[in-house]
Amino acid sequence: MADKVLAIVLAGGEGKRLMPLTTDRAKPAVPFGGMYRMVDFVLSNLANAGYLKIVVLTQYKSHSLDRHITKTWRMSTLLGNYVTPVPAQQRRGPWWFAGSADAIYQSFNLIHDEQPDYVIVFGADHIYRMDPRQMVEDHIASGAAVTVAGIRQPLSMADQFGVIEVGEDGRRIRAFREKPTDAVGLPDAPDQIYASMGNYVFTTKALCDAVERDAEDKSSKHDMGGSIIPMMVERGEANVYDFRDNEVPGSTDRDRGYWRDVGTLDSFYDAHMDLINVHPVFNLYNFEWPIYTEQPPYPPAKFVHQWGERVGRAVASMVSPGAVISGSLVENSVVSPKVKVHSWAHVDGSVLMEGVEIGRHAVVRRAILDKNVVVPEGAEIGVDLEKDRQRYTVSDNGVVVIGKGQRVEL
Repeated sequence: MADKVLAIVLAGGEGKRLMPLTTDRAKPAVPFGGMYRMVDFVLSNLANAGYLKIVVLTQYKSHSLDRHITKTWRMSTLLGNYVTPVPAQQRRGPWWFAGSADAIYQSFNLIHDEQPDYVIVFGADHIYRMDPRQMVEDHIASGAAVTVAGIRQPLSMADQFGVIEVGEDGRRIRAFREKPTDAVGLPDAPDQIYASMGNYVFTTKALCDAVERDAEDKSSKHDMGGSIIPMMVERGEANVYDFRDNEVPGSTDRDRGYWRDVGTLDSFYDAHMDLINVHPVFNLYNFEWPIYTEQPPYPPAKFVHQWGERVGRAVASMVSPGAVISGSLVENSVVSPKVKVHSWAHVDGSVLMEGVEIGRHAVVRRAILDKNVVVPEGAEIGVDLEKDRQRYTVSDNGVVVIGKGQRVEL
């Protein structure tokens, strides 16, 4: 009989560094790549791998996330499959989730009901493809209590990640440190470190025991990466899984091993730019390992007018269904459903979310416009950053970000 696996997706994050995109939605519900939400990537990885018993733990401003999961991720119930959002329920007392480990502690009923042999605990806000079956198989073969997914990164970048330090065997984790300045390179690659991807596979009893012990520690932050994993490392029970070994069907040499933590506005923007290269750094066109999402009944994208300079066209861009590019130029951009770009407008290096409307003769450069933003005729965004800083959010790298429905002024 196949091993029973329950997948728990941690989706309660507030995402403060993505403001204003997270002003009224949870971070995993933020739209990405035109058609998708961030949470779709982890759920697609699990579904493609055949793990179809999935609970998504939610908390912060979760309405749009709950609605998206409920409308989109509908499994056949014949074999007991499900993807279900589970909000904080105060099952252990009158308090909300105090951290990701506490979220699991307060949701023990889900584990007890399912009685799995192994529990996958994955984050909900990373952009990547992964076949989790291979990680589960590695975990079972190792006999470890927990296996942590690690992605190789330059040693010079260690102070930007949670770093996994391993023993001479290259597998057993001997230390798990947050953003160290004195990290040690890997035994087989002294110039590299393992950065934690925030993905874990647990033997069920080991997870429950560790989370219960953590719940009794009043000084703990009750965090999976900050509390539970270091506890299990100290007990010699933790192994690393090298993401480099994960072979996703249909992946190319260009996008194999791609993983991005889109926790900041600049990383969110950069991940979008990764999509639109001629040979994408992250390839959404891998039909062997699709990314699933809701598919509303929108018509195909339309490009209209061909008169002088009034030509509707998009170059080096992704344009979603329902969008209309009318007598305007869109370059190096990601255009979401129901976007309208009117005549003589110019959009370059930007992310336009659903329902955005760009008026005639407007200019939008290196910007992220959230849903239903209307740019009036002749307005300029991303042209004068000093002016933009007085009205909007501007990232460290100079990307202008305008929140959902925010008024754009001339």
